[in-house]
Amino acid sequence: MFDFLQKLFRPKVAHPATWHAVTLSSAQIRRHARWVEQQVFLNWLEPYFKAYHLRKGGAAGARGLKVQLLQEPGRQGALFIYDPTIGPGNFRHFYEHLGERLLTLGYHRACADSCTQRKQKLSETVLKQLFKPNPTDCPKTGDCNQRFGLVTTDLVAVNGHPMFIRVTSNAVLQPGFTPADSFDELLKQLLHAPGPTPATQALISEYHERF
Repeated sequence: MFDFLQKLFRPKVAHPATWHAVTLSSAQIRRHARWVEQQVFLNWLEPYFKAYHLRKGGAAGARGLKVQLLQEPGRQGALFIYDPTIGPGNFRHFYEHLGERLLTLGYHRACADSCTQRKQKLSETVLKQLFKPNPTDCPKTGDCNQRFGLVTTDLVAVNGHPMFIRVTSNAVLQPGFTPADSFDELLKQLLHAPGPTPATQALISEYHERF
């Protein structure tokens, strides 16, 4: 799926994408805060974490949530594939919540932007957030603690339908920074959580369609 999207939206002549800052309305902020307070995210944190490790071990099955791995020079990542059982509303909430969880790991949000590109009858919309580690020094070395490096989260949709959430990390290799912790550990910090309860499962339908 990822390769398909890459080929589909690869322009013959490169044109600079137009990005716009993303801001949530007051109603969206209130609704998302309630989604978090009710811990609806428990329906997908641990299942995606399990799917990631199954994919790494080569044992991903035909059932359950799907994850694809990204391995590029200087960058590691994973694609959390959208499943219709989640619903577009919950998937957007989940994307926002991953960013909130990153803030608790010693990061700050450097930007939150969106971009829409069109080709023939298809349009691809990307929501992108970039997270940078807070400037704190490691007491052992005196170097700036980069934690997991620079972290980016994307939510990609085609014709308004969510496709996947992409989480990637890039280590800073310049002198003066501590070595970056592993991407595996990053996902453990982000996703490792108790499984859903019957109460949190019952809330999926309330947020299924609308963010």
